[in-house]
Amino acid sequence: MVKIGPIELPEFPLLLAPMEDVSDPPFRYVCKKYGADVMYTEFISTEGLIRDAIKSKKKLDIFEYESPVGIQIFGGDEEAMALSAKIVDATNPDILDINFGCPVKKVVCKGAGAGVLKDIDLMVRLTKACVDNTKLPVTVKTRLGWDDNSINIMEVAERLQDVGIKALTIHARTRSQMYKGSARWEYIAEVKNNPRIKIPIFGNGDIDSPEKAFEYKNKYGVDGIMIGRAAIGYPWIFNEIKHFFKTGEHLPKPTIVNRVEVCRAHLTKSVEWKGEKMGVLEMRNHYANYFRGIPNFKETRTKLVTLNSFTEVNEVLESVLERKEFTEIS
Repeated sequence: MVKIGPIELPEFPLLLAPMEDVSDPPFRYVCKKYGADVMYTEFISTEGLIRDAIKSKKKLDIFEYESPVGIQIFGGDEEAMALSAKIVDATNPDILDINFGCPVKKVVCKGAGAGVLKDIDLMVRLTKACVDNTKLPVTVKTRLGWDDNSINIMEVAERLQDVGIKALTIHARTRSQMYKGSARWEYIAEVKNNPRIKIPIFGNGDIDSPEKAFEYKNKYGVDGIMIGRAAIGYPWIFNEIKHFFKTGEHLPKPTIVNRVEVCRAHLTKSVEWKGEKMGVLEMRNHYANYFRGIPNFKETRTKLVTLNSFTEVNEVLESVLERKEFTEIS
């Protein structure tokens, strides 16, 4: 069994990565339904929280069915981190997570996300500010380092553990790599094998199949895996990995009926949470992934991304089930 502070997780848990403009409650709903063990919100700016920015506060929305769920924050100022930790605490999630890994320029330029990798002393102070101002277990997600010349993940892991974090997720790339090149899990294995490290170490990067998850579990000895991009439009990946671990066999791939059913559930939750206009609009980013690999789908996808009403989109999804060329491939 793996524990994050007092939270008991299954042996070798599968975590859903926090992804900006993706990991909202509707997406988390379908991932939880299909096997994700721990959920994280999209990252939330500490500045936005303190300013009471509507978009930031909306990201604090969590639901009982998601538990255990972590709210992830990012920032570069100790006072703002401390105050944000108190705000998150009042929202009553299971975990407070800190993002020290986001590589995008607008975050890094503010001295937040992966930008903090250049200053480990600051990273430690920011983390301590959170630990000291919440009753929640604090976890961190980060990268190997800023670039190949400054891979400092071992020092980061030791020092953050020393100030009280309860788990560490490592994306096995540097900030300079962004999402390119290979993820170098050997560095994660070194952290996991360090006798000083007592907290769970979760690996992240390039896991896109049950075989790879199984290989990396055995090869690198991590306590669990965090899955991000591979779950977009494909929440089945969590149960597929669990089934493969147990049996060595593959679950059948989702049929067209399964794809439509889950896409509609996602759409419904999206409209319930955001309202019809935004719920329908923001679902447009997901259709290509839900129906990836289905031949002759281009015309239908074009319809899905141009319609503006919940009823119309639902009608198109229903029509997919009635069309022989789609159902025959299932």
